[in-house]
Amino acid sequence: MRPLNFTPRCLPNFFSLQHKRNLKLFVFHFSNCQTTHSGFLVKQLFSFYKPYYKSSLKLAVPVIISQLGQTLVHTADAIIVGHFAGTVQLAAVSLVNSVFMMILVIGIGVAYGLTPLIAQEAGRKNNAECGRLLSNSLLINLITGAVLFLLVYFGSMLVIDDLGQSPEVVAHAKPFLLLLGVSIIPLMVFNTFKQFAEGLSYTRQAMNISIIGNIINICIGVVLVKGMFGIEPMGVRGVGWATLIDRCLMALAMGIYVLRAPRFKEYLTHFSFWFMDKVRSRRILKLGLPVGMQWVFEISAFGAAAILMGTIGAVEQAAHQVAINLAAITYMMASGISAAAAIKTGNHFGSHNYQELRRYAISSYHIVILFMTATALLFMLANQVLPWMYTTDTRVITIAAQLLIFAALFQLFDGTQVVGLGILRGMSDVNVPTFITFIAYWVVGLPLAYLLGIYLNMGPNGIWTGLTFGLLVSAVMLYLRFRKLSRQWVPQREVSGVSV
Repeated sequence: MRPLNFTPRCLPNFFSLQHKRNLKLFVFHFSNCQTTHSGFLVKQLFSFYKPYYKSSLKLAVPVIISQLGQTLVHTADAIIVGHFAGTVQLAAVSLVNSVFMMILVIGIGVAYGLTPLIAQEAGRKNNAECGRLLSNSLLINLITGAVLFLLVYFGSMLVIDDLGQSPEVVAHAKPFLLLLGVSIIPLMVFNTFKQFAEGLSYTRQAMNISIIGNIINICIGVVLVKGMFGIEPMGVRGVGWATLIDRCLMALAMGIYVLRAPRFKEYLTHFSFWFMDKVRSRRILKLGLPVGMQWVFEISAFGAAAILMGTIGAVEQAAHQVAINLAAITYMMASGISAAAAIKTGNHFGSHNYQELRRYAISSYHIVILFMTATALLFMLANQVLPWMYTTDTRVITIAAQLLIFAALFQLFDGTQVVGLGILRGMSDVNVPTFITFIAYWVVGLPLAYLLGIYLNMGPNGIWTGLTFGLLVSAVMLYLRFRKLSRQWVPQREVSGVSV
C-alpha cells in the first residue's frame, strides 16, 4: 500500500496553532483526512478486485458446500450419538475421529494431487492429457484406499488400546473405527472423480451429491442409532454403517456423472480404467503425497490434542469434540475457498499468466479473512448456544463454550493458512509448505499445547492456546512463501492506483 499523501488542503498551517482550540482542530482535520484517504483506498481496492471476488466465489461456493458435505458426515455422527447414545459414546466418536482422520487425510491428500494438474493442463488446452491423468489417479486412489484400510485394520485397531483412554470408550470405538476404515475405499473413488471435475472448474455436481448424501447419512444414522422400524438400537455402530452406505452411493453417483456427462467427453478420449503410466503417476504422487503429509501433520496434531484431552477426562474430551466439530465446519468453508484458489492459480500457472495468478490469490486472502472474521464473531456471541446442538450435558457445554472463545481467534489463522496451502498447491509448490506445516504443528503448536495444558495444568484452555499459536505460525510462514514466489514472477507495481 502506498504511503498516505496529503495535499496542502488537508494540512492546516501548523505554525498558526497558537491555542489549544487550534491544536484540537488540527488533530481532528488530520485524522479526518487520514480516514477519508483510507476509505478511498479501501473503495479503490474493492473496485479493482471485484471481478476476482465474483469469479472466485462463483467457483468456491459449490466447493465449499461439497467440502462441508464431507465434514458434516462426522458432524452428523457426533450430533446423532450425542443426543441418542450419551456422553461416553460421544467421547468414542471423538477418539475414533482423532485416530481415523490421521489415516484418512493421507488418502484425501493423494486424491488432491490430481486437481492442480488437471487445472494446469486445462490452462494449456491439453485436454487429452486430462483423461490420462484421471486414469492414473483412479488406480492410485483405489490402491491407496486398500492400503489405508489395512492400516486401520492392523494398526489403529491395536493402537487404540494403548492410548490411555477409558475402557468403556474404547469398547464403543473399535467397531465404529472398523466401519469407517472400510468406507475409505468408496470415498477415494468419489474424491477421484470429484477432484477431476473441480480441476476443470465444474463444481456443482459434487455439491449436489454431497447434499443428498448427507441427508441419506443423517436419516440412516438416526434409524440405526436410535433403533426404529423394528431395528435394534446400534449406538455408535449405527453411524458407522450409515457413513459406509452413504459413501458407497456417493462414489457411484459421482463416477456415473463424470463418465456419462457430455461436457467431459473431450477430456476422456484417452481415459481407461486400467491405464497407468510411471511418469504421470509420479506427477500425481509428487503433488499428492506432500499434500497428504501436510494434512497428516495438521490432523495428527489435533488428534494428539484430543488424546491429551482424554487424559484429563471424558467430559473434557467430549467438549473438545464439540468445539473442534464446529471449527471444522468453518474450516471446510475456508478449505473450499482454498480449493477454488488452487484451481484458479493452477489455470494461470499452466498458461504462464502470473499477473492474474497473483490477483486471484490476493482476492482469495481477502475473501477468507472477511469470512473467518464473521465466523469468529459468531463463535464469540453464540458460544453458550452452539454446544446445545451436540449435547444437553451441562458439564460438556460449559467447557465447550470456553473453547469456542479460543476458536474465534483460531478461525482467522486457520482460514488464512489453508488458503495459503491451496494457492501454493496450484503453483505446484508443495514441499516447502509441507515443512512449514510440520514446524507449525509439531515443533510449535503441539509442544506448547502440552506445556500449557498438561504440564502447567491449564487444562483444555491451555491445549487450545497452543494449537492456536501453531496455526498463527503456519499462516504467517505460508503467506511469506507465496509473497516471495509471486514477486519473483510479478514485480510489485501500481495498477489503477492499487498496489497488487
